[in-house]
Amino acid sequence: MNIPSTTKQPFVAGEVALVGAGPGDPDLLTLQAFRMISQGDVIIYDRLVSKEIMALVPQDAELVYVGKKQAEHRVPQDGINQLLVDHAKSGKRVVRLKGGDPFVFGRGGEEAQFLLKNDVACHIVPGMTAASACTSYAGIPLTHRNISRSCTFITGHVQEDGELDIPWNALSDEKQTVVFYMGVKTLPTIIEQLEKAGRSDQTPAALIRKGTRPDQEVYKGTLHSLNDLVKIHDIKPPTLIVIGEVVNVFDEKQLTNIGYVSTSTQ
Repeated sequence: MNIPSTTKQPFVAGEVALVGAGPGDPDLLTLQAFRMISQGDVIIYDRLVSKEIMALVPQDAELVYVGKKQAEHRVPQDGINQLLVDHAKSGKRVVRLKGGDPFVFGRGGEEAQFLLKNDVACHIVPGMTAASACTSYAGIPLTHRNISRSCTFITGHVQEDGELDIPWNALSDEKQTVVFYMGVKTLPTIIEQLEKAGRSDQTPAALIRKGTRPDQEVYKGTLHSLNDLVKIHDIKPPTLIVIGEVVNVFDEKQLTNIGYVSTSTQ
């Protein structure tokens, strides 16, 4: 593929590119992301980078897997940071390939700080974050006139003390869409705290598992029924949780006419 270069600076040996791979569908890669990936000598990649995107990396590139699951880190973050520096200082073009966007719950900021502190130049390549891409593929607009006037992205990961440190009262507006990343394991707490903050238990809600991928699953219900949906369908990460009236903007018949890519189950 002959893609004209639009980057102001070339990707040279000894540098690192923090590249957002998006949520999985390779069609959602930016041209800049594809360009950086195709030049990588070393690809340091996460668990959420799809096999379709990994198929685009150069055949002679060195692959380093540093995938993480909740409470199970193959390589600690400090180790990942040092890997980036070591490979760059060995004279390689290093691609740090991350699911979604590096700067949206991806620790890209931490990695960039460490690289710059160690005198390693880095490129930041944004990717489509799951909240935007997965909801679009599920036919759920994040905002909609007269229905939702704002949208908030939140990580559902617990803190080191085991608590979810979230300003729950700020999420009570019924005209606000709330999207939780990595929240399946803490879903009972999320539901409880949102209801305490004033959200109706009948607020429309959806679970999007493996969004944008061929095996995407979408389950719709209410805030009250989310726990049951998780149990009935044995839903595991990676799953996005969407809460708000926007979930039901389109009915199932309409969704078939706007490129809806999977069956939604009530």
